[in-house]
Amino acid sequence: MPDINWSQQLLNGLFAGSAYALFAVGYTLIFGVLDILNLAHQAIYMLGAFCALVLVTGNVAGLGPLPGGMQLPFWLATLLAMLVAGLLGILLDRLAFAPLRKRPDTHFSGMISSIAVALIFEALATWLFLPQRSQFPAGTIRPGAVTLGQGALSYSRVLVIVAALVLVVLLTVLLRFTKLGKAIRAVAENPKAARLLGINVEAIYSFSFFLSSALGGAAGIFYGLAVSRLDPTMGRSVELKGLAVIILGGMGSVPGAVLGGYLLGLTEVLSVALTNTSNYRDAIAFVLLFLILVLRPSGLLGARRVREA
Repeated sequence: MPDINWSQQLLNGLFAGSAYALFAVGYTLIFGVLDILNLAHQAIYMLGAFCALVLVTGNVAGLGPLPGGMQLPFWLATLLAMLVAGLLGILLDRLAFAPLRKRPDTHFSGMISSIAVALIFEALATWLFLPQRSQFPAGTIRPGAVTLGQGALSYSRVLVIVAALVLVVLLTVLLRFTKLGKAIRAVAENPKAARLLGINVEAIYSFSFFLSSALGGAAGIFYGLAVSRLDPTMGRSVELKGLAVIILGGMGSVPGAVLGGYLLGLTEVLSVALTNTSNYRDAIAFVLLFLILVLRPSGLLGARRVREA
């Protein structure tokens, strides 16, 4: 067995798991409310990252500098980019899902429609930001690293962990302890009954897309900063992992998405450490996913039967 720095592997696993969890909570929120897979979530993830990059640098690669040479601090750019991502989520709902809600095959047709919108968003990003690798400028956040035992993690990667924990806690508080959260849970449980109780179901759908997409945009921003890589197809690689995470944790379960994200992240990192190669990383992680679903088809924290897309 290779000599393993367990402190470093733990930190790497926490980073990977936080990135997956932050992406997946937005993913699973829409499934929990609409019972549908939003396969354009990865495109919102990518656009959120690029929006923050534009606000930080004051430049759009395909068009040139912004008027007035505007450049914002990273924290303000992040908040504004999350707002833009949320508004894009509402637009996505209006374009890809709302017109299809009354169809008998709304779940399947909505999923296909979301794929089409994702491709449109990617094409738009390719035109605006060019099909090339971009990154946040050096010094966007203070350089340095946090050490734990014999391991170290850069501040940008620590930021991913902190952001995931903070945003997931805030989402949990919203869903469990606020009137709006109770309305979201009521619509997720039974839209017809919620409508009879006076809840504006369409408004809840729109807000759920806003919230989900804002979280997806945040995931793209922090992960893009941590790995110094942004490109118009950056969401594709995380989309399959995000789907695996929400299946593993239980479709529609926010705590399940968090648990699944950390489990998948730690499994990937440990598989690389134990085999001394990344060639088997995805295979080992998805074998674990398969075994868990054989033993518990509803996922680790799934509480109800999953609707087939």
